[in-house]
Amino acid sequence: MGVGVSLYPLACAVAVAGGLGLVSSACLDRIVGERIGTKVGTAEAVQREVALARAGGGHAGINVMVALQRDYEATVKAAIDAGADAIVSGAGLPLALPAIKPPGDTALIPIVSSGRALELICRRWERLHYRPDAVVLEGPLAGGHLGFHAGQVDLAENALERLLPPVKEVARAHGDFPVIVAGGIFTHADIHRFLALGADGVQMGTRFLATHESSASSEYKQAVLRARPEDILVANDPGSPCGLPFRVLRGSPMYQSALARRRPPRCDKGYVLGKDAQGRYTVCSARQDNEHSFCICNGLCSAAGYDVGTEEPLYTAGTTAARVDRILSVGDLMTELSGVRELLPSAA
Repeated sequence: MGVGVSLYPLACAVAVAGGLGLVSSACLDRIVGERIGTKVGTAEAVQREVALARAGGGHAGINVMVALQRDYEATVKAAIDAGADAIVSGAGLPLALPAIKPPGDTALIPIVSSGRALELICRRWERLHYRPDAVVLEGPLAGGHLGFHAGQVDLAENALERLLPPVKEVARAHGDFPVIVAGGIFTHADIHRFLALGADGVQMGTRFLATHESSASSEYKQAVLRARPEDILVANDPGSPCGLPFRVLRGSPMYQSALARRRPPRCDKGYVLGKDAQGRYTVCSARQDNEHSFCICNGLCSAAGYDVGTEEPLYTAGTTAARVDRILSVGDLMTELSGVRELLPSAA
């Protein structure tokens, strides 16, 4: 769920309610540092957040983006040291994840968008004498970064139910580990449908974004409540400097500035920096110009309450945002999703 949305209050509430709560690792050093009033490094921030997420009981882990190259290894090591129940890793293929540090009791769970990607991961991990503990299959209806080219997002062949059988086949061939589906799942009926199709679980983001325990700003949550289907789009040019299609809310102030090409190049946080020819982390397309990408680090930090007033916010959400009509507690949402009872529609 990205920067500043899934922090320990949300992850802990999900864990207490019986799910696997996930902290987003992106920008944690700044977010935790601002919360406690002192500067902290990546490792300390990760350890603090994972410990708090697990403090109420249940199971909690962390999502770590491969695209965050500069802090990736430090984040993985700190999460394992903190006893995270799981590391979920996508936004690129986590080919070397098991080699970073022996995971102990921490489950390693890659995110893929195809059977081919999972096959590649399994073969690479087998050389490291490790098998995925589970896999998240994320379809094109998810929020944030998507594992498809822009022209592939709307193809019928990439519907989640079409992607599931080949991924299940690869998982069976490499030890029959669980397949968790994500992207576009909204109701108990959706969950039941994918379980019937062979999924072993589901991952959900957008509905938990719209909870009281979510750390998204009130403005962010209200933007989700106002969203209509036509307000949810895939930004590609201009888009994320990671080079992956990126689903956003059309009305996000930063995205509107990027569309109008009126945002000056700026990158003062550097979370998605790549290496230059000398091996230094200095390269980011949003740092060079503003023609084809925009600084998602700054925009998402602003949406999380960091740099408010000095930076425009960027709101990301999955396609189900248009169906969100209220802010719920995690407990009520989990009750609804488990099928114990269905919440009545909100008044018009």
